Amino acid sequence: MTHSQTLMLEELERRNYSQSTTRSYLRVIADLGRHFDRPVEELLPERIREYQAYLFRERHLTANSVNQRVAALRFFFNKALKRNWSVEEAPYPKRPYRLPVILSREEVARLIQCAITPVHRTILMTLYATGMRRAESANLKLSDIDSRRMVIHIQGGKGRKDRDVMLSPNLLEALREHYRSLRKKPAMWLFPGGRHHSADQPISSKVVWHACRQAAQRAGLGKQLHPHTLRHCFATHLLEAGADLRTIQLLLGHHDLNATSVYLHLSSRHLQATASPLDSLALFQTPAHRPQTT
Repeated sequence: MTHSQTLMLEELERRNYSQSTTRSYLRVIADLGRHFDRPVEELLPERIREYQAYLFRERHLTANSVNQRVAALRFFFNKALKRNWSVEEAPYPKRPYRLPVILSREEVARLIQCAITPVHRTILMTLYATGMRRAESANLKLSDIDSRRMVIHIQGGKGRKDRDVMLSPNLLEALREHYRSLRKKPAMWLFPGGRHHSADQPISSKVVWHACRQAAQRAGLGKQLHPHTLRHCFATHLLEAGADLRTIQLLLGHHDLNATSVYLHLSSRHLQATASPLDSLALFQTPAHRPQTT
């Protein structure tokens, strides 16, 4: 580990950042050092701007991906090195606003049915039944499943926040079947990693990502899907079934209700509740008084 990475790691640990954020930020520092072949703490602001342009021009990263890297660099210079590094020196690129892909209930069922292994099938069911993020599902513990109260405890979610979500009876049965099928009964993790899922550590979030992508390819849905798609489907389908936004906000673990309100734009029930003004035109009324053509 380089001196720059050590400085970054110490500051991240001191502020109790999550493991996923820590890994992501350290990768950014390592990548920047390799790009210029010199210690990152020696780089001037113009080099950072050059690197930012390189990410767009040559690596063709999205605005969201570049924003994540800029956030890591700002943290490094402002917090680890204690330099006054302003946003103007490496501004956050403007992100396009796009609505997420939503599957119908039939498409979700086909996706789950097309999982390549029983474990992958259970993972996909867990994502859709709870609205969890992929890292949250990968790190579930056996003790998080509360069958008496029919809830699942999500510990240390985004922002280090705990929350509870509903435990579907169908999901509970699938989880029990999953546990019975494991060769080595896990002591802690619901989805153990390693060969034959027998390791004393959880699966990585990449396993969750591959479970979704491989099932999507087999299902032939023709859409770009990832684990977060099932989180969007969970929220949208709940809204269409009559759940209120505040309840969905709590289930998703959103800090701001505005983040949850995006699902109003995706719910067919809300879209269909208001008629288009086109339908009120005389063009589509009963043709009793239409002028006759000669």
